Amino acid sequence: MSDVVTEAVAQLNEKISGGFDGTAKFDIEGEGSIIIDENGARAGDDDADVTMSATAETFKAILDGEENPTAAFMSGKLAVDGDMGMAMKLAGVLG
Repeated sequence: MSDVVTEAVAQLNEKISGGFDGTAKFDIEGEGSIIIDENGARAGDDDADVTMSATAETFKAILDGEENPTAAFMSGKLAVDGDMGMAMKLAGVLG
């Protein structure tokens, strides 16, 4: 597992301390994938309700609060495949 994924899992678990109602996957280009579900965040590549793909730089900026997830999506930095409502719900938790 890459350092980027390890650090992101730790940050996500702090932000979503109560778990997440649904399943989401972050696919970080060249680094790996993270699954978020009712148990929190973990490295993994399972099927999910929604998959969001971005570069490591964009993903880190979103986690650090420097990039708005909706703005990243609208500018093409973040790709979303699947349940858009679930993506918006997750953006609310992260924001």
